[in-house]
Amino acid sequence: MIVIIGAGALGSHVAMILRNIEKQTLKVVDFDKVEQKNIQAQFHTKMGLRRNKAQALAQAMQGMFDVKIEAVPHKLTADNALEVIGGPDLLIDCTDNIKARKLIATYADTQGIPCLHGALSADGTFGRMMWSEEFTPDAEGEEGEATCEAGEALPFFVSVAAMIAIEAQRFLKTGKKISMQFTPTGAVRLT
Repeated sequence: MIVIIGAGALGSHVAMILRNIEKQTLKVVDFDKVEQKNIQAQFHTKMGLRRNKAQALAQAMQGMFDVKIEAVPHKLTADNALEVIGGPDLLIDCTDNIKARKLIATYADTQGIPCLHGALSADGTFGRMMWSEEFTPDAEGEEGEATCEAGEALPFFVSVAAMIAIEAQRFLKTGKKISMQFTPTGAVRLT
């Protein structure tokens, strides 16, 4: 099983791209609701407006691709992490806040679960994918700052999501781990 935490600009596209991964079930965790402002940069449709993001994504994947994913419409906390995440083959962190990033990193480390952390800058000029071994949780931009809502950055968001999906597939096949940083004009391999 692959667990993706966060179904926004990064996580929704990672799930969409991983829809055909063999021998794996996808589980998506997100407590937030789809808003109009999300439609431009996230893999959500107008039919999902005002619905939970994980559930809306599951419905879209079922309707568009006949792919079933497990939707968990709850906020991840230290108290429910074992129940919500469980013991997947791979954990993909697509959250946008330091509290969730720290919680996910700690849970993955204590449970011995491989964890790939993905992140996008709010302005769409920087992205990264880092394995827990190289990852240090960082804070998002200003408190309450809109993140990843601009439609003009969508190609970059999808590019970063595609690289995360490629890395997830590579890891599950070979066990090798590569971390990278991205800008709209290039990528740098970190490991």
